Formats: sequence, C-alpha cells, structure tokens
Amino acid sequence: MQVFDVIPGDGPIVLGQPHGGTYVPDDILARLNETGQGLADTDWHITRLYDGLLSGVTVVKSNIHRYVIDANRDPAGASLYPGQNTTTLVPLTDFDGQEIWRDDQAATDDEIETRRTAFHAPYHNALKAELERVEAKYGIAILFDCHSIRSNIPFLFEGELPIFNTGTNSGASCAKAVEAAVDDIAQASGFNAVLNQRFKGGWTTRHYGRPATGIHAIQMEISQRAYMHEAPPWDYAPDRADRVRPHLAQMLEKLNEIALSGTVEPRSHQ
Repeated sequence: MQVFDVIPGDGPIVLGQPHGGTYVPDDILARLNETGQGLADTDWHITRLYDGLLSGVTVVKSNIHRYVIDANRDPAGASLYPGQNTTTLVPLTDFDGQEIWRDDQAATDDEIETRRTAFHAPYHNALKAELERVEAKYGIAILFDCHSIRSNIPFLFEGELPIFNTGTNSGASCAKAVEAAVDDIAQASGFNAVLNQRFKGGWTTRHYGRPATGIHAIQMEISQRAYMHEAPPWDYAPDRADRVRPHLAQMLEKLNEIALSGTVEPRSHQ
C-alpha cells in the first residue's frame, strides 16, 4: 500500500487530506480491539466530496488510517488543544473516549517513532514538496486542509457541531483575505458556520501556514451529516453532498482567484 497519493495540478491551491485513508497494516490491525477495528474516526469519502470542485487543484492524500498514526498531529506529540479532550499522535481512544487497543497492545515509544518515519514523515514530505512547487511558480500557495467529523461527539465538544468549521489558528496561518474569502462564503451558505471555535486548525494548518513566506493554510472541518450517514456503514449521501459541494467549490474558486490576482502580496523571489 502506498503511504500517500499526489494528484498534481497546475494551479495555486493544494488540498491536504490527512484523514481519509483506511489502510491499517495487518500486524497493527490485529492489535486493535473491536472498537478500533471499526475505524469510526475516519474522514469518510473526503476525496469524493472535493473531487472535481476546482480545475487545476493539487491533492495530497494519506492512505494510512489515523489509528496507525495521525498525520495531522505534531510529530513531537504536543497537544493541539491543551486542557481539552483530543486524540494523540497514535490515539489510545476513539473520539468517544473508548479504548481502541487490545490489552497491552498500544504502541510503545519506539513503535511510534517507527510509524512516524514510515507513514507520517512521507506524507508531509510530499505535502511540503507540493506547496513549495506551487509557491515557486506563483509566489503564493494556499493549502486548504480537508476534514470531516461526526456532528455529535460529547467527549470532544458540547452540542451539535456546525456544518462549516473554519480554522486559521486564530488568524495566524493565512492572510486576512484568505480567511475572509472562506468564512464569508460559509456564513452566506445557509448552513450554520463558525470561525476558529472548537477547531482552529490542526498541526498541518499551524505548521505550514506561514503567510510571510507565501504559504497560507486554512482548515475546513465539515460535519459529516452534511454529506453522508453518520453511522456504519458510513454511506455517502449524494443528495446531501450535492447541497454542500457548490459552497465548497465557491470557496476554492475564490481562493484561486485571490491567489492569481495578486490581492495577497506574493513573496518576492531573489
């Protein structure tokens, strides 16, 4: 199994998809308990949801499931949300706080490092290479990190999550024009939408979003009820998806327009 796939495009937008993969090596799968083997915390159908929304977009997607190692967590293991419930680089529990490993089968520190080298690092090497390629061509690259999650998870957040949850690390990971382009469309969509609330952007957004270098990053966390059924077998719901996809397309088209127009000052090349 390939760790990641890259679909190169010729435009300034890169889609990151770290959590859509479902591959678990057999030796690791055998160590997961029944709960873990259900792989419930997948960003189900995320590639399908975004497919065809913007011509020329580059896609970098991980094929490895987040229970093996989470490609959107700090490789050093630091928490994204100190003081709040969250999952770790190699999760011990699912999003509901339920253990996912058989007794004494959770990864050791040495195993975590092995998985980081084998799965986490190659995905990010590929993502970094694509962002640098795009930025070298246009003087700007915009990473749109694509995520989805169940709407109701009391272990992680209270109440029902809004449909559109935009994260920019409280504005630090992208220019204001980039943030506003996405949030304005989300707010006008007719779906409920928030900015930098429970989901402010994961490690990917925070790590790559360096506007001063010409690379901007924004995370979109979509409640899964917007496009699929939130229970096994986690089926895609085309009728729902067809209502939300036009708004995602608008976001990507607007970002593309901003990048190509020079509205956001590009990095000057020496």
